[in-house]
Amino acid sequence: MKAFDPRTIIFARHAQHVVLVHFPIAAFITAVAFDYAWQLTKKPAIADVAYFNLVIAAASTIPVIVTGLGAWQWALEGQPLKGVLLLHLLFGSASTALIAVSCWIHWRQRRRDAALPLYRLPIEAVGVTAVALAGHLGGVLAGLS
Repeated sequence: MKAFDPRTIIFARHAQHVVLVHFPIAAFITAVAFDYAWQLTKKPAIADVAYFNLVIAAASTIPVIVTGLGAWQWALEGQPLKGVLLLHLLFGSASTALIAVSCWIHWRQRRRDAALPLYRLPIEAVGVTAVALAGHLGGVLAGLS
């Protein structure tokens, strides 16, 4: 095992995808919690916290996607996915899309200086569910479950 070999760095026990994935998970769940709290309290500072956490979550999905697809191509040499790995990819993709949609809804309403639509709350709830399922399947793949 060579210390500076790219394969050693990328496919170490705690590879980049496994480490990076925690940022959008934490930021999105925190954003959704603050968004629901804002819905109850209507305090503008809480809405700001929800928005900025959504932006962080959306931005941090990009390196997670790149490292996940890179690991698939490099470690599995692009073989067709099946089983738990395929489900992990599908739920991860759905999570990314729902995080992006949630961020876009908040961004659009802030830009228009308009009230946030109520339909965002079920979208965010489904997003948290998709994130939880993708994370669970990732844990199964990593041998943590």
